[in-house]
Amino acid sequence: MDRLHGMEVFIRVAEAGSFTAVADHLGLARSAVTRIVAALEAHLGTKLIARSTRSLKLTAEGEVYLERCREILDLVGAAEGDLSGGDRTPRGPIRLSVPVSFGVRHLAPMVADFVTVFPEVSLDIDFNDRQVNLIESGLDMAIRITTALDPTQVARRICSSRLLTLASPEYLARHGRPQVPADLAGHHCLGYTGTARAAWPYQVNGELLWVPVKSRLQANSGDALVDVCQRGLGITRQPSFIAAPAVQAGLLEVILAEYSSPELGIYAVFPSNRYLPTRVRALADYLAEHIGPVPYWDQGLP
Repeated sequence: MDRLHGMEVFIRVAEAGSFTAVADHLGLARSAVTRIVAALEAHLGTKLIARSTRSLKLTAEGEVYLERCREILDLVGAAEGDLSGGDRTPRGPIRLSVPVSFGVRHLAPMVADFVTVFPEVSLDIDFNDRQVNLIESGLDMAIRITTALDPTQVARRICSSRLLTLASPEYLARHGRPQVPADLAGHHCLGYTGTARAAWPYQVNGELLWVPVKSRLQANSGDALVDVCQRGLGITRQPSFIAAPAVQAGLLEVILAEYSSPELGIYAVFPSNRYLPTRVRALADYLAEHIGPVPYWDQGLP
């Protein structure tokens, strides 16, 4: 078992690229983590990690050993599950990172139900719009919402969300309704500061067209922008998981609906392709099942 522990520590160091980050996550002294890896190297009779004052890099032998360690720990995890008398009940802690608006509106009620169904699981949730490094932060899972997921990430698609262009009835009565995306140039727009481009994408005549917009007001909160939009200050573009209640209540209208925008994929992202603990897999399954392939918040939208 000590050898397996050494393998697990080695994997963490290799993936994090830092003895210190792994030590902090495991609650150990950095010197203890260094000794564990050094003992593994001494047992194998080869150098696994080339250390310098600024970085760590796996040797060729370390690269090979890393993949073998992953395979071995996957098999150990699966074997322990198979030999536990069929008891695959989720148990243990899960550290989860979720975007603020989606987390508060949709995930908080679901994870509360999840821990009620699985009382041996505990959850530590970080509500954060930043894309943190899962390994360095000691996270078991994160929810990412994006039109283009990094292909290097290990992820499961939970569902998707539509991007809606929105305006209040009062704003449209005063300024008119845009008929085509290019009309946005003559309107006050409310932009999300989390995007790099001052333009919104639409499908026009079968092609993706980025339409420049001028933002009268910008914010890094979709909830805030929906609220300002309801007050008639301009047009905004927000995911349906935020905007649906205001649309359904008649406070906002969907405009340019015939010009589709790229969907936002909502993903459960995992630290690596190592064996996924039963509790983490159960949480991802639970979210996918209760949100559904067609999200409940999109029902009834134009």
